Amino acid sequence: MKKKATIYITSLSLLVCLMWMFGLGWVLVDYVQGSKKELETSNKLTEKAPTGGVQLLALGDSLTRGTGDEAGKGYIGYLKDRLSDKTDEEITLTNYGVKGQTSSELTNQVKQQEIQRQVKNADIIFITIGGNDLFQGGETLSHFDDNTISKLSATYNRNLKEILTILRSANEEAPIYLIGLYNPFSDLADSELTSKIVREWNYESSETSAAFAKTIFVPTYDIFQQNVQAYLYSDHFHPNKQGYELMADRVASLISWEVEENE
Repeated sequence: MKKKATIYITSLSLLVCLMWMFGLGWVLVDYVQGSKKELETSNKLTEKAPTGGVQLLALGDSLTRGTGDEAGKGYIGYLKDRLSDKTDEEITLTNYGVKGQTSSELTNQVKQQEIQRQVKNADIIFITIGGNDLFQGGETLSHFDDNTISKLSATYNRNLKEILTILRSANEEAPIYLIGLYNPFSDLADSELTSKIVREWNYESSETSAAFAKTIFVPTYDIFQQNVQAYLYSDHFHPNKQGYELMADRVASLISWEVEENE
C-alpha cells in the first residue's frame, strides 16, 4: 500500500512537472513570436515610403497602436477600411504609434530622419497624444491639484505646438487630424471633476491646433460619455473594438472629401 502511494505521488509530480513545462513552452513561443513581430514591425518602418495612392501616416500613443482591440487594428486600422470603401485609390497606412508615448517623446520622434521622410510623403496625418501626459498611468487620479493639472497642460501644449510646427514645416499640404481625449473614468467617483479636467484639456488642445493651417481637432469625448464601459477594454482605459470603430467613424466622417479629391 505504501509502495502504491509512493508510485502515485511520483506519477502525479511528474504530471505536474510536464504540465508546467508545457505551459512554459507556450509562454516562450508567445514571447519569441511577439519579439519577431516587433522586429518585423521595426524593419517595416525603414522601408521606402510608397508612392501613388493615398498615404496615411499615424503617430502617437497606444490608441494609435490599437491597444485593447482584439483584432489589433485600432481606430486607424478601421479608418483605413472605411476610407478604402470610398475610393478606388490604393490606401497605404504607416503606423508609428508607440504604447505609453507622451508628447515630449513624440516631439523627439518627429525629429527623426525616417519620420521626417514619412511626413513628407504623407497625404493625411493622424495623431493621438496627451492621454499619458494627463493621466500618467492613473497617478493624476490620486491628486486633483489645479496647479499640477495646469503645469501638465502647459507642458503638453508647448510640446504639441512644437510637434505641429515640425510636421507642418516638413509637409505644408497634408491635413493633420488631432484626436481629442475621452474620459475613461466618467463612471467612477469624482467623475464630474475628471470630466471637467478632460474637457478643459481638449479645449486647450483644440486652441493650440487651430493656430496651424489644415489642422483639425477631432472630438471623441461625447462618444464615450454615455455608457463608457461598453466601449472600453478590460483594462478600463483603452477602447475595445467597438470603441475604436466609433472613433474611426467620427474621423472618417470628417475626411471623406479628402479621399474623394484624390479619385
